[in-house]
Amino acid sequence: MSEAKFGATGRRKEAVAHAVIKVGGGSLMINEHTAKEYLRRDTLVELVTSPMRETETMGKLDVDCKVSGGGLSGQAGAVLLAVSRAIAKLDPDLRSTLKRSGFLTRDAREVERKKYGRPKARKRFQYSKR
Repeated sequence: MSEAKFGATGRRKEAVAHAVIKVGGGSLMINEHTAKEYLRRDTLVELVTSPMRETETMGKLDVDCKVSGGGLSGQAGAVLLAVSRAIAKLDPDLRSTLKRSGFLTRDAREVERKKYGRPKARKRFQYSKR
């Protein structure tokens, strides 16, 4: 692994994350906060740290992320993709491990738009025969 910084972008729903990683002590900062402070849920923190656990780089990389848009779940997914892409740039040998785990695939699901004449995108008003 080299000593340079590597950056990558990840997107999920309406969230966009920019991650910069470098070899260091193992800090994970999201918008100037620790991951636990910012994401507030253990499941989301585990999701964000999963590419580092899978590639056994936990505690060896410093990650600095800027994320905006969407909610916490979408932001966590965006950070996951950004960190995974940055790790793949840092060490191309780890790309196959990340790819096998599905961390390099963008989740393209978006919210379906609301249609006119309906209360939500697919929900319909109650049918009345009489």
